[in-house]
Amino acid sequence: MQLTWRSFLLLITVLLLMGLSALWQGFLALSAIALLLTLILMLADWRLTPDANAWSLQRHHDQRLSLAAWNRVVVQVHLRHGPRALKIWLRDTPPVTFHLRPAIPILTGQITPGTPQTLRYHVRPPRRGDYTFGDLYLRWESTLGLWRRQARFPAEEPVKVYPNLTDVRKYDLLVRQNRLWEMGLRHTPILGMGTEFERLRDYQPDDDYRRINWKATARRGKPITMEYETERSQNLVAMLDVGRMMRSPVGDVARLDYAINAVLLLAYVASQKGDRVGLCTFAHDVQAWMTPRAGRGQFLRMLEMLYAVESQPVEPDYNTALGFLASKQRKRSLVLVFTDITGNIGIETLIAQLTRLRRQHLPLLILISDPTIQRMAHQPIRDSTSLYQRTVAEQLLQERQLTLERLRRAGVLTLDAPADRLSIAVIDKYLALKARELA
Repeated sequence: MQLTWRSFLLLITVLLLMGLSALWQGFLALSAIALLLTLILMLADWRLTPDANAWSLQRHHDQRLSLAAWNRVVVQVHLRHGPRALKIWLRDTPPVTFHLRPAIPILTGQITPGTPQTLRYHVRPPRRGDYTFGDLYLRWESTLGLWRRQARFPAEEPVKVYPNLTDVRKYDLLVRQNRLWEMGLRHTPILGMGTEFERLRDYQPDDDYRRINWKATARRGKPITMEYETERSQNLVAMLDVGRMMRSPVGDVARLDYAINAVLLLAYVASQKGDRVGLCTFAHDVQAWMTPRAGRGQFLRMLEMLYAVESQPVEPDYNTALGFLASKQRKRSLVLVFTDITGNIGIETLIAQLTRLRRQHLPLLILISDPTIQRMAHQPIRDSTSLYQRTVAEQLLQERQLTLERLRRAGVLTLDAPADRLSIAVIDKYLALKARELA
């Protein structure tokens, strides 16, 4: 509870009248009357203003918050009764490690009795795991504006932070609306004799007459053929390195978490295309294996597995991991290896294993680039520190490029994408390979 500026203004007026009583005794009586009226107004305002029992607060958010994405949190405030609309201030207590938008989570609004008011803010979790929201704190101005009352409302609840599901939901929505270009995805259809409609085009002499669209032909006055996408199911296996270098952050998010987000979006898109998706996590040995399967159930199983994945402070053993894959997955597959080669002492082993893997599968090495290193490599030299940073950054980029060139000469496909564009780049590459029927 605290006084507002209106209360202070009334009390200052009373004090001024008391001070003027030294000049004229009549001001003393006026000050006494003014003080009495002020106290009556303040008491009446206190009695008229709803107390904490008149309020109802509820917090709403997704059951699973998405990692490294802005998740909306909604607090619904309801005032059951009162004489008029009141101004309110709300403060929530999300987990301390979450980033907030706005940065100071004090939400303001005006609420009318009987009409719920909705206040919103966003949180961005930097790590997966279990967290807890705290209580809600509400402050409201009194009916006459002389007081501000406040109360604490119990609202503690656990929340789980999962890999980023925002891109999955966005992809699903844009697919239905045929607007995938808004995600930055290029449309790469596989045209042929499938059953999924792709487009209408002019009739060609070698077209099957059963493909002619007679309604379109009548409208345009010339033969029009329907073209379809070829349906071709394939196997995908995501090999996810959970070793030491994948713990390093890009910004405030670990490379591993960016890779997990990309794997999940890939699994969802591939399941929509009818492909079978598998998963292998590895560090010094194989941590988990999931046999390639099709369908939404496989995506959900992968989501639960990746929610609990933790990085290990050890070097990855590519011999063990890729040897395990060769023994488990006999059918030809597109194998996507998510790892990091910066400072990796096993890089020669990785190159040898990926080259050997080409005999049976189609390997794709996926790396996560750090925009900070790119900026340092091109920054102007102002002092010895900037010179040192630029030299080291240029050396790292040069070593990375040489390794990628060696792999490309050996026939291994590579993808080096910025962390914030990784998921989209992986999907684009997958769709392009599927369109070319390489796997």
